[in-house]
Amino acid sequence: MSLESVKAHFQQWNRENDIMEFETLSATVEQAADTIGVIPARIAKTLSFRGEDDQAILIVAAGDAKIDNKKFRQAFGFKARMLSPDEVYEQTGHLIGGVCPFGLKKELDVFLDVSMKRFETLYPACGSNNSAIELTCQEIEEYSFAKEWVDVCKGWEEAVQREEAAVSQTQN
Repeated sequence: MSLESVKAHFQQWNRENDIMEFETLSATVEQAADTIGVIPARIAKTLSFRGEDDQAILIVAAGDAKIDNKKFRQAFGFKARMLSPDEVYEQTGHLIGGVCPFGLKKELDVFLDVSMKRFETLYPACGSNNSAIELTCQEIEEYSFAKEWVDVCKGWEEAVQREEAAVSQTQN
């Protein structure tokens, strides 16, 4: 059902045929990266939080990013509290492992974390635990009807610094 709602969502841009369905699981960042053949950071994961008035908010972030509670509170004015799997399904219509900001059951606020901006393309799930689509940051923003870009994650900057250090060592 969920994959079908995402396919229907992408029909408005004639992109439903760009959704990839896999024989293997892509439910976790690591599984998706292995299945697609990319580094885990290029998996665009969708995290579900309890917003004000018990309406969920979705944060889409790079696969190597983790929510920074202090940044989250500064950005939204309340504590980051993730939804339970049942609440995620009730709010989004997607089961854990296939949650994405597309084809949602309810109209939810979607925010995009800046951790994704370092990549040309990323791979968000498409409503099932064995699907994804390759999109640019601009396409993720457009197709998810995102409210805005936010900086609410940590951990990914350190990965970038390590990669830059490794590159400079090989050049010397």
